[in-house]
Amino acid sequence: MKSQTPPPPPNPSSVTTAPLHQLPFEDDFAYYYSILQDPPPPPLSSAASPLFASADTAMPKRRKRIGDENSGGGGGGEGGAADDGNKVDSKKRKNSSGGGGSNHSNKKRSIAKLLTSIAALDAQDESDRRESDESARRDLSLLESNHHQKTAAMLDYYSRLRDHFDELDDSDSLRSQRARLAAASSAAAAAGAAEAEAGAEAGESSPGRSSQAGGAGPHPRRLWVKDRSRAWWDQCNHPDFPEAEFRRAFRMGRATFDMICEELGSAVAKEDTMLRAAIPVRQRVAVCVWRLATGEPLRLVSKRFGLGISTCHKLVLEVCSAIKTVLMPRFLQWPPDPSAIKSRFESLSGIPGVAGSMYTTHIPIIAPKISVAAYFNRRHTERNQKTSYSITVQGVVDPDGAFTDVCIGWPGSMPDEQVLERSALFQRAAAGMLKGSWIVGGPSYPLMDWVLVPYTHQNLTWTQHAFNEKVGEVRRVATDAFARLKGRWSCLQKRTEVKLQDLPVVLGACCVLHNVCEIRREQFDPDLRYDLVDDEVVPDNTIRSPAAKQARDNIAHNLLHHGLAGTAFF
Repeated sequence: MKSQTPPPPPNPSSVTTAPLHQLPFEDDFAYYYSILQDPPPPPLSSAASPLFASADTAMPKRRKRIGDENSGGGGGGEGGAADDGNKVDSKKRKNSSGGGGSNHSNKKRSIAKLLTSIAALDAQDESDRRESDESARRDLSLLESNHHQKTAAMLDYYSRLRDHFDELDDSDSLRSQRARLAAASSAAAAAGAAEAEAGAEAGESSPGRSSQAGGAGPHPRRLWVKDRSRAWWDQCNHPDFPEAEFRRAFRMGRATFDMICEELGSAVAKEDTMLRAAIPVRQRVAVCVWRLATGEPLRLVSKRFGLGISTCHKLVLEVCSAIKTVLMPRFLQWPPDPSAIKSRFESLSGIPGVAGSMYTTHIPIIAPKISVAAYFNRRHTERNQKTSYSITVQGVVDPDGAFTDVCIGWPGSMPDEQVLERSALFQRAAAGMLKGSWIVGGPSYPLMDWVLVPYTHQNLTWTQHAFNEKVGEVRRVATDAFARLKGRWSCLQKRTEVKLQDLPVVLGACCVLHNVCEIRREQFDPDLRYDLVDDEVVPDNTIRSPAAKQARDNIAHNLLHHGLAGTAFF
């Protein structure tokens, strides 16, 4: 009867466990710890126990018997084969039992490594968390420290600022006290002067007492004024100053200068104050006239007259405004009856009905901050190659070269034709006030019913050449007047420090002073004559009136055939 072999022991790798979230353990470490423990042996049934017990007791006898049979040699081949098969099965079970133990130990080692890695990661996380907390605490401490420092700095700044304002208040109060003391001293000086006069009448005062009474002499004390030398102006203002030197400095004689001061006295005079004496009218007018005549910067004007730079700038504008208000209505106005002017121009050129000669010049300026392109001067000649900006001055003059009409301030990029259309002269002509009169202009103006210009086309006839000659004589009156204007007042020759909005007032004052000098026959130094070549333009006039074209042809014909055009072409 074949003996039964016992079943193999259970393999630990085949043991199934519940999912991790269903385990009764409180954490993962308890779960892994339970796995590392040796698993309990599987329970055996009561039926199998006697079998294993008999098998264990029978094994030694069976092995002995198998050995006997092998050694006997005659014990039947079939039984021996069966015993050999049982032996092989026993070896297989042993091998399988040994392999299960090896797998179990390997799993233990892998789980131990896993737990070690998890513990290391937890330790690293804990270290990182501690470092982050420490860094946050340091940042918070630094922020609080900076806030405290900033607060302390601001408090210190406010404290110093408050101290500064307290000092200012103290200085203001001290200044007011000084002013009161000065007023009291002035009152005491006045009282002393009155007492001295009374004593002089009674014969009891000494000769020098009045001059010693608190500075009430010929040179009273001037408070709040910086001491500056005005020796040059005192020398010029002296009656013994040479007339030629005075004329060279102010572009006019002393008599004309005195007349201007007398006319402007009520407009520019100021009263003395408690703290300073007012600048005299003659010095005020002299500052303005010398500045316009020389074109020197305000810094040099300040040194010459012993005044502040801002004071000189203010005086120039005040006197120019007074000249425009007081002197312009007297010395620069359109004549109510131009018959005398027409007669003089006709005797000069032979052209009848000429009421004035017109010309437009450009005054250089510093490039403005707004509308720069509008003030760009497009007139480039040999002397004007650089980029420049300017404003225009259009003027009409009489036979003496005095202005009868001016239009000042239009941008330099505007052509002469557009400047004419925006002038008061054009409005006067549109109102019919220039009917029967000619205003002679250059080739940059259009031919109109009241504007007479030369011929500009090619291949001119003798009649047209003769007419252009006579028109040129009339135009030369205006160009010479502008040459004297710019030569007499050098501030018109270069870019000025005057603001653009104040420049028309200054230029108008120059035109009025030019008329004053021309009317009073002030001698003009030929060395001061200014060349107007920069104002020359390419002839570009248009014909706006067929009647004016016919009238010009008739004038040209009469000039030639009545012997008034000269003999230059014969």
